[in-house]
Amino acid sequence: MRPWAGLAAALALALGSCAMPTAPLPLQPVAVGARVQVDGQPVPLDPADPGRNRLGNFVYAGGLALTSRQTSRLHGLSDLKVTPDGRMLALGDQSDLLEARLVLDPTGRLVGVADATMIALKETTGVDLYAGGQREYDSEGVARLANGDLLASFEQHDRILLFPRNGGLPRPAPQPEVTYTDNKGMEALTTAPDVGPDAYRVGLEDSGWTFLCRVSTRCVRDRDLDLEGLALVAMDNMPGGGLAYLLRTYSPLRGNVVRLKVLDRTGRLVDSLEIARPLTVDNLEGLAAVPQPGGRVRFYLISDDNFGTYNGLPTDQRTLLLAFDWTPAK
Repeated sequence: MRPWAGLAAALALALGSCAMPTAPLPLQPVAVGARVQVDGQPVPLDPADPGRNRLGNFVYAGGLALTSRQTSRLHGLSDLKVTPDGRMLALGDQSDLLEARLVLDPTGRLVGVADATMIALKETTGVDLYAGGQREYDSEGVARLANGDLLASFEQHDRILLFPRNGGLPRPAPQPEVTYTDNKGMEALTTAPDVGPDAYRVGLEDSGWTFLCRVSTRCVRDRDLDLEGLALVAMDNMPGGGLAYLLRTYSPLRGNVVRLKVLDRTGRLVDSLEIARPLTVDNLEGLAAVPQPGGRVRFYLISDDNFGTYNGLPTDQRTLLLAFDWTPAK
């Protein structure tokens, strides 16, 4: 999704000379290939204090600005899921699917991304979704069911597609039967293993309404979130049955403000984390929660850089992948 207004784009252009340098893009578009090299430049939590690593109960476990010289498609990453063994699944908002392995140092700190592949998702007709234009390819949420099938949610042409694990053509999956706000629809998507192997949860960006769905039946209303003036952009399951939600807003004055909320299975707020200037922040839209030993949880957040432009003007947005370790308060 593109949250910036025209004024924001003009401001970003004016500030472009102050932006941190990023790796240059290829000189011309490069076709999506199966395997791509992803480069990661380390970023601190606080550029003014590189040694800072704690925000309340959350400890910064490394961050990277991701680029690639082998593809022009490593942009616009809108959602993220990570398995306990460090396999990463990310979905771009032009229907590109990135899979990779996260590289950690001996202390568990995020230091790289390896073994990456990138493919273009198909429409139900077998044509690349990208060929249908923005209203067709605007993918936002991603989840992988227990049997390996992949779910992707879309805005503008609001729908959920199920991509079979065997590589067959996708088919529509049940979605909330509501009137969607244009370009502010099903941003958040995750599986619901507590309900069943074919169950998943969907969250609406502008209202905070969430729905419980199953591949085998229709969706029903679930929890309504208090968005606190922000927008719901992602969610993932927590160990023990809770859920983590990622909220985000943007204004020319404050820039991006991102809030991570951890709720237990009853809906009670357990903890929260806010990331805003002067900390390292961007248009963070993807969230993964990964169980760790000792009751800890590793959160990964990824940002949608809108392909580095807005309304034809360059911006200083980056593709950031940030890691935080959370230890519940006793």
